[in-house]
Amino acid sequence: MKPDALPDNLADWLALLERRHGVAIDLGLERCSTVWRQMGCPRPAPRVFMVAGTNGKGSTVATLCALLGALGYRYGSYTSPHITVYNERVRVNGKPVSDRALIESFLNIEAVRGDRDLSYFEFGTLAAIDLLARAELDFAVLEVGLGGRLDAVNLIDTDCAVITPIGLDHQAYLGDDLLSIGREKAGIIRPLKPVISGESDPPETIVETAGQQKAPLQRLGREFSIERRNGHARFTRGGLSLELPLPALDGPHQLNNMATAVAALLTLIPTAADRPGALATGLRSVSIRGRFQRILQSPAVWVDVGHNPMAARAVAAALIDARKAEKLKNIRCVLAILADKDAAGVVRELMPLVSGWYCAGLEDDRGQSGAQLAARLKEAHLPIQVKEYERVSEAIDAALAESGPHDGVLVFGSFYT
Repeated sequence: MKPDALPDNLADWLALLERRHGVAIDLGLERCSTVWRQMGCPRPAPRVFMVAGTNGKGSTVATLCALLGALGYRYGSYTSPHITVYNERVRVNGKPVSDRALIESFLNIEAVRGDRDLSYFEFGTLAAIDLLARAELDFAVLEVGLGGRLDAVNLIDTDCAVITPIGLDHQAYLGDDLLSIGREKAGIIRPLKPVISGESDPPETIVETAGQQKAPLQRLGREFSIERRNGHARFTRGGLSLELPLPALDGPHQLNNMATAVAALLTLIPTAADRPGALATGLRSVSIRGRFQRILQSPAVWVDVGHNPMAARAVAAALIDARKAEKLKNIRCVLAILADKDAAGVVRELMPLVSGWYCAGLEDDRGQSGAQLAARLKEAHLPIQVKEYERVSEAIDAALAESGPHDGVLVFGSFYT
């Protein structure tokens, strides 16, 4: 490819975007907002849900999308990062968009960006907005990439801000405490627009921001609630009570994610409460990869993209249920996690359930080798035995070789695992 030529395939486009901007994470709206204005300030859809938070964003987005589809709406979504192919990030009616559609939007961004330097994520976000805006949607569901206030997705004014549970993660960018992190997440809140919180007691900075913006706040466990009852889920909000199916996704934490999505949906589409059959159909169809996903039956093998102690705590609760239901004997963990993550905190949450640790390397710029990860865990003086491997595949093979048919293996730590 000539230096001044633009790529003619998606792989080369993505490689070009990675080379152009030297900083992988570069928060701020100044660069992308200028280009967005040059694009004509498009909205991805007439009505927009925006989802921020530390954990549960992907599951909440997937649930919202399934509900919108079951109700007959045309919808699109934007999430990150992807697991297998970039196209997963942008979907229309649940289906990843084509290479051709992405390239067309990349060309549209390139035509208006001038000499402005955009990060990989900023360029991709603008392209997603362009693509969804041309897809003639009824709704868009946008997942914030990191934080909220300074994330490129926050160019768009949301009609409903959804904030899933907040925990410690990305402290180098968002702050070292929950109040600081909550303040960044609350940056997606807009004046007078509803806010749905997946916690009964979110950080006070979220409550304060909602009050300052006169944005009505609904919190799980307060303004709306959900509980298991006789093989179903009972959702209540004000005078409304709905009997819904239990979540299609595994893990007790998914009940709260489902309730958060249902509350958000009913906030923008109140009449959906009159269609319980469609709601049930949508909830039964929810699917998302890498969230306590079972990939092998015997021994039981799960993969989860969680990468912080809060996510590990949720997975630990799911493992407790699985161990009891299936009478599992030993559970081993293949752990591969980025170097800037709290690996020791993750291990502390899972330690009571895991009998063996298999540390593997990740080749990402922020990654670390299996030996480095094992050394970090040893430095934390955790009472565990660890083995180290160069590749995740090698660690999985070793864990499976030492597991019997009534054992379990958890593969955990990153989208890159």
